[in-house]
Amino acid sequence: MIAYLDGVVAEVRAGSLVVQAGGFGLEVFAPKSTLMVSKVGSALRLHTYFLVKEELLALYGFHDRDMHTLFTYLIGVSGVGPKLALALLSGMQTPLLAGAILQGDAGLLASTPGVGKKMAERIILDLKSKLPEELLAPGGGGRVTTLISPAAEDAVEALLALGYRETQVKGVVAELALKEQEATAEALIRKALSKLR
Repeated sequence: MIAYLDGVVAEVRAGSLVVQAGGFGLEVFAPKSTLMVSKVGSALRLHTYFLVKEELLALYGFHDRDMHTLFTYLIGVSGVGPKLALALLSGMQTPLLAGAILQGDAGLLASTPGVGKKMAERIILDLKSKLPEELLAPGGGGRVTTLISPAAEDAVEALLALGYRETQVKGVVAELALKEQEATAEALIRKALSKLR
């Protein structure tokens, strides 16, 4: 119904933005990455999803089209509402989240607060055959990459041996490995420890 919104950021809140469009200030709920790139006074375009329920009208916005696409798939899963979908999108980058679903990595999905193992498995079961592969690559190339490299697997194992829980470790290491694909296990462990403390 509302495909996108062009406006000026009037306010950045904890989980939403107020965007001035014409004479209106629209509250738009957004994931952390969208909030982080939104500066008060700057113009932006958000790809939007307008949710209409019995007692709720809410507008969700994303600075990235792939994020919007993944959001629409996530809220189609039974038990996944907009709040949980935003938590998943806030917890990891779009290619990493799509890869976790397509490769069946329930542990990585469960590293997001509020997502248990059963919910992660339900998301995988519902979306594994539906998600478009172009969500895997930031440029939309659709190239399937291994989510966890051998170095990242070694880093996860080492951190688990130190007593950290899988739900704490897997998401952090996967994010680091996605950013620095040539990083050694030792480098990933050092960086992960600084984030986990």
